[in-house]
Amino acid sequence: MAEAGYTKEVAASHRKFQAALKRAKTRQAVMNVYWKHKKEHERMLAKHLKEEMAQVNRVKSKIPHR
Repeated sequence: MAEAGYTKEVAASHRKFQAALKRAKTRQAVMNVYWKHKKEHERMLAKHLKEEMAQVNRVKSKIPHR
């Protein structure tokens, strides 16, 4: 379920990134768009991986140790 939210969030981020790239008029503006997008993408990925690890730990906790 979290997968769909992450995928949708990434798609929205990339749409915003593409639109901002088209509006950028200078080389510096292009780089600023990239850095902002990169930071947002890294934040989303970190959140997604944290959620996945929590899911893994929930499943692991239900499996008895040998």
